Amino acid sequence: MRGPGGWTRGRGSGRVIAALACVTAGLLAFPSVLPNSPGRLGSLLESFLPWLGPVVALLAVLALIRRSVVALVALLLPVAVWSRSYGVLLLPSGSPNGRELVVVQHNVSDENPDPVGTARALAAAGPDLIALQELVDPARREYEAVLAPEYPYHVVHGTVGLWSRHPLADAQPLDIKPRDIAEGWNRALRAVVRMPSGDVVAYVAHLPSVRVGAGGLASARRDESAGLLGRMLAAEEANRVVLLGDLNGTVDDRGLAPLTSRLGTPERGFAFSFPAGLPVARIDQVLARGAVVRSIRTLPATGSDHLPVTARIALR
Repeated sequence: MRGPGGWTRGRGSGRVIAALACVTAGLLAFPSVLPNSPGRLGSLLESFLPWLGPVVALLAVLALIRRSVVALVALLLPVAVWSRSYGVLLLPSGSPNGRELVVVQHNVSDENPDPVGTARALAAAGPDLIALQELVDPARREYEAVLAPEYPYHVVHGTVGLWSRHPLADAQPLDIKPRDIAEGWNRALRAVVRMPSGDVVAYVAHLPSVRVGAGGLASARRDESAGLLGRMLAAEEANRVVLLGDLNGTVDDRGLAPLTSRLGTPERGFAFSFPAGLPVARIDQVLARGAVVRSIRTLPATGSDHLPVTARIALR
């Protein structure tokens, strides 16, 4: 049936578009309905949830082409759900409150051809803390040399490190190694940052990589490592905690639930950080407890396959 101006009210392709709009809204609102077995398809969907926004836009274009009232009305549902979940990330983050911690998180890549330039670029952002992953010799010594003047306090354990403008104390490695990985794998640390406004406990971590293939998402090691780290955070007695790291997953991914259920995620910003050439997901994360991550954004590309991210954290 056609109304005034040739608009249809509910036949053919318009109903198909409306049905797709409802399915998209359902996946946005309840991604957990998609099971993680086989192939961890649920985690795979959750890794790219924000990109359902362009899907909604495409459906809107098709609805306009088909001049379907039913489809356009149905599209209001996924638009509302996407706006509630992700539109808020586009809003201004507000003014600093005076008790703020600025951090930079970066997987510098063990194949980075310019560690000196990378270190200078990170320092130029002026953060209080810089967390790095994939630190290997001899590049590690170059990072240490370049950052030392402005960041006199630092600790490195295995391939992860933390540089600070403020004194560090009680630094120690953390064992988040999956059971089937050989010895010599050290990719997490904990340190106390002696801030003027009081101590902040900083965790730096690099969770195992995931792979996407014909069988879906291979993330078992990542999920196991996240569980180990989550138990450490649950036992952490400090009031103010920040986690900086390449977590190889987005904050929507259920595989990181042991972390995101205990720490707050950024209030503003998408900051897609990987891959650097065409970033489609933020797998470099800044999470906090007893503090609020007000905003997160990317910095210009370095010699890494990740983009650096910087975040503003309001301390309570």
